[in-house]
Amino acid sequence: MKILLDTNIIIHRETKTPTNQDIGRLFRWMDRLSYEKSIHQVTIDEISRNQDKEARKAFLIKMESYHLLPTIAPLKPEVQAVSRRFDKTENDKNDTLLLNELCSGRVDLLITEDRNIHAKAIALGVDGKVFTIDDFLEKVTAENPEQLDYKVPTVKKEYFGNIDIEDEFFDSFREDYIGFEKWFNKKADETVYVSKSDGKVVALLYLKVETESEPYSDITPRFPPKRRLKIGTFKVRLNGFKLGERLLKIVFDNALHLSSDETYVTIFPKRIEQIRLVNLLKDFGFQYYGTKESTSGKEDVYVRDFSRKASLTSPKLTYPFIAKKARKFLVPIYPEYHTSLFPDSILSSESALDFVENEPFRNAISKVYVSRSVNRDLRPGDVIIFYRTGGYYQSVVTTLGVVESICSSIENEGQFISLCRRRSVFSDEELKQQWKAYPKPFVVNFLYSYSFPRRLNLKRLIEIGVVRDVASAPRGFEEIPEEAFDRIIEETGSDKHVVAD
Repeated sequence: MKILLDTNIIIHRETKTPTNQDIGRLFRWMDRLSYEKSIHQVTIDEISRNQDKEARKAFLIKMESYHLLPTIAPLKPEVQAVSRRFDKTENDKNDTLLLNELCSGRVDLLITEDRNIHAKAIALGVDGKVFTIDDFLEKVTAENPEQLDYKVPTVKKEYFGNIDIEDEFFDSFREDYIGFEKWFNKKADETVYVSKSDGKVVALLYLKVETESEPYSDITPRFPPKRRLKIGTFKVRLNGFKLGERLLKIVFDNALHLSSDETYVTIFPKRIEQIRLVNLLKDFGFQYYGTKESTSGKEDVYVRDFSRKASLTSPKLTYPFIAKKARKFLVPIYPEYHTSLFPDSILSSESALDFVENEPFRNAISKVYVSRSVNRDLRPGDVIIFYRTGGYYQSVVTTLGVVESICSSIENEGQFISLCRRRSVFSDEELKQQWKAYPKPFVVNFLYSYSFPRRLNLKRLIEIGVVRDVASAPRGFEEIPEEAFDRIIEETGSDKHVVAD
């Protein structure tokens, strides 16, 4: 397997003082699986333009440990067409040269954090071979579970004062923020969301509530008065387990609970881990707003409007809100899969200790549901109410989801497994068995939106008229009327703000 690495990944890997441990994990996986790490001539050319003679020399020496593609493939006509559509600068054209090597079959995969390259890959139909670091780590951990040598506990709330500030996780903060340790120690009595592996921090999220009286004199343009939730600290070491999405769900859960008007983050866009975070935030509706001046320099400000809006066509941009006018469906999920897919919907009869090992599907907001329902007429924005099966008293509705997309025209088993792997609860073997069954399954990509505070069992669903009788319990996607959905929201004690008018 020959993997082409984008220039920025090489630069961050080979810098004199690397602080990005995620790239180290990426390279360990490539070595473990004996993948050939390749670079393009444009990478050598870019490094050769470094004005620092000593740094340039050191970089070029390190380049000898990579496989330099000895030739450059002629531009394919379809690549030229995409270049005319997308490329505005010389750097854009160089990025296209990387894609051209992939389209020409001279390399097998391309790893890059550049969103423009990913957009061009989609246009060329090769996006299945172009990965971010996180996506690649997900792929190899899912395909090689026997290779995993550690487990990551769930995210927990902890006092700052109980976290080891000397952990190497904080090296980048010390480098980027003047007075970081002083700030950290002042927060000793405040809580933070943290995840650890082998006693070392791998993810951290700190949130701060701000009222309408906050001055914002250091932000340009100045924020108007609003109730805001600030993401004070957000960092994840990548491991293929979607911890970034897990933390982002915590952000949105808090913003909903606190009735925030906006949530925002300030960030230095100079490290690859920070660029990756910005890309994740943009996926979920954050937009560039302006800048913030601090003693450590100028930070970019990204804001997410949290007023009650719900997009039917792009629900991720308005997550976790669901549209009142959307269609609503009850759908069953077996007990053995329920809490693994929806960790925040754990039942009181279950032990959290049974769900501490990480899985990509467990942490992800974007998930996959495999179905052979007769009703396949789903569309983006549709609301799914998940119904945990178990009988008259044990069956309960627990969770709201929002449909992102549906894949119903699946050609073969390999494509089916590829669509489901990493974001569904099934192993590859279980997916193979699913594919062999009749009728053939289809795949629903959905967003894990909201967990009901209270659960309604089948007995209660019948009493309030949501389900007609025991024989009518959902066996596939069963559409319910608006008034039945309203009764579920009322009876479960749900936050009504999650439903947007």
